[in-house]
Amino acid sequence: MALALTAEIKELDERIAVLFTRADPDGILPSVPGIGPILGAQILGRLGDPNRFTSLAGVRAFSGLVPRLDSSGVNGQHTGLTKSGDACLREALFMAADHARRADPSLAAKYHRLMVTEGKHHNSALCHIATTLLTRIAACWRRGERYTLHDAHGRPVEARHARTIIAERYTIPAELRAARRTTHARPKPTTSGTGQRRKESQRAPSTGPFTTHATTPPA
Repeated sequence: MALALTAEIKELDERIAVLFTRADPDGILPSVPGIGPILGAQILGRLGDPNRFTSLAGVRAFSGLVPRLDSSGVNGQHTGLTKSGDACLREALFMAADHARRADPSLAAKYHRLMVTEGKHHNSALCHIATTLLTRIAACWRRGERYTLHDAHGRPVEARHARTIIAERYTIPAELRAARRTTHARPKPTTSGTGQRRKESQRAPSTGPFTTHATTPPA
């Protein structure tokens, strides 16, 4: 059974490779750091043609990697991700982002800032990187250009120099990384909305003798 499953997986990989090459003949997705034939096929298969979206914001909204806005009256705040898009697409982008930030200095600089300066959790920082990566993929696809590596100032760099820059400038200290990876239990917020409010009688307690007979109200 194991040999039969291995043969089926190999056949599927070969079929996926053919379809992926046909869908991306210019090799745009394989040029993105952190994206190989498996993740590339998953991203392109779940996203579809990026040209079908009217804007890059539409691409991000489709993935669900955008913050949700909770508003009430004149107040509003951004909370977690909407997660309204394709879960398989988000999974592939999240995995690709973890590899891309190790190879692209511009993404490494953003990840370093999110972790060190803004105090983000590792997963939260990767979600930001995944959103940026998706935007760049869609932009490259629209222009018909392969992905190029840049430093934090926007200057093109070669792959062998990119990892050197990341190691020298954007390495996260081990103790800080351990602290950011640790999750702490947070108390559940108390909601005061009408759906969670207890329905209690607003009648004042009676101070006189109890009676079961109706009384005539004063004129």
